[in-house]
Amino acid sequence: MADLTTTFAGIKSPNPFWLASAPPTDKAYNVNRAFEAGWGGVVWKTLGEDGPPVVNVNGPRYGALLTPDRRLLGFNNIELITDRPLQLNLDEITQVKRDWPDRALVVSLMVPCTETAWKDILARVEDTGCDGVELNFGCPHGMSERGMGSAVGQVPEYIEMVTAWCKQHSRLPVIVKLTPNITDIRPAAAAAKRGGADAVSLINTVNSIMGVDPATLTISPATGGMGSHGGYCGPAVKPIALNMVAEIGRAPATAGLPVSGIGGIGSWRDALDYIALGAGNVQVCTAAMVYGFKIVQEMTDGLANYMDDMGFATIDDFRGRALKTVTDWQYLNLNAVSKAVINQDSCIQCGRCHIACEDTSHQAISATKNGQRHFEVDEVECVGCNLCVTVCPVPECITLRTLAPGEVDLRTGEPVSATPADWTTHPNNPLRKPVTA
Repeated sequence: MADLTTTFAGIKSPNPFWLASAPPTDKAYNVNRAFEAGWGGVVWKTLGEDGPPVVNVNGPRYGALLTPDRRLLGFNNIELITDRPLQLNLDEITQVKRDWPDRALVVSLMVPCTETAWKDILARVEDTGCDGVELNFGCPHGMSERGMGSAVGQVPEYIEMVTAWCKQHSRLPVIVKLTPNITDIRPAAAAAKRGGADAVSLINTVNSIMGVDPATLTISPATGGMGSHGGYCGPAVKPIALNMVAEIGRAPATAGLPVSGIGGIGSWRDALDYIALGAGNVQVCTAAMVYGFKIVQEMTDGLANYMDDMGFATIDDFRGRALKTVTDWQYLNLNAVSKAVINQDSCIQCGRCHIACEDTSHQAISATKNGQRHFEVDEVECVGCNLCVTVCPVPECITLRTLAPGEVDLRTGEPVSATPADWTTHPNNPLRKPVTA
């Protein structure tokens, strides 16, 4: 049987599935239910300093991007950090950790950018017996306007400074939560590492507006006729997050830095993508809010079954395996050739492949044969772009076949070379060298 146990930034948990800092981890009641369902850890919803209370809107806080059949693609929130008293949260954290000693319990923190403020709250959090802290440098709304959240995460010098304060004033592992609302994640991650961070987590939410109500022409969601930009998450942000996780793993300055993957994780398959790209564990929020805490049981069972099927005994047996397959465009093998193949036994004759290819691609799929409706790939025109595979409604009906070395590419009339070619040496590249931004 596969062993799902993980040790992330020195913190052990029975499986790699943690709940992210968010409404599901706002109080002991929720966290206890989560642990009863089988979650390996939680990051307690972000705590702030004592002082004027945080006030959330008493109205719509969430918005969603839905498919026509109302499946959730993206989720938006304008909720702030916890609006519960600091001491109440600390007392509940203490009790939950005593009741669940085998689970990971990390506390998310966000206070003003002064050393005193961080030093004071770290001392109080450490007394709870929690396993670590996560510095919330990612929240893009509400708190960022107050000089916190992504206002810190967008400035590498601030990330390094605050991280160093936290390492100086606490013995707890420090995880730095990074914002995606920047052009390049690598400087932020490198700054966290220079500051002494034990790990980073990413991504936090993407700054967004969900849309407009067509009847009132007001931003949606709105409270009292007005709305605000919020944080975007859910399945739609997963590709953005995966790229950033991979960028940290590939960059020399941050290679080896432990990463907790966040963004669009709703199944064991999503978790597999993150772990294969180097993440040590994953954090989940949106899927739990939509489907409830028991989804973790499918996640753990599915990942364990996959590992058994593949012969992986532990998470580390496949962690980061896919990272070596990520490269810059100019290093792709331009001599590799693929062609689309339609399985006629599976084809339902819907014609979506033909329409997509004919209107927007390479006119490589015919629609008739001997006067009858029939869809077939013309290898002379096919460039293996994968569009037909993407739009086909029947799984595995259209696939790509990679031509073997020596096989003639009908499009060029030349045999496929066994020698990889990249853009740096390709005759179509006038520079004949890597292009840097």
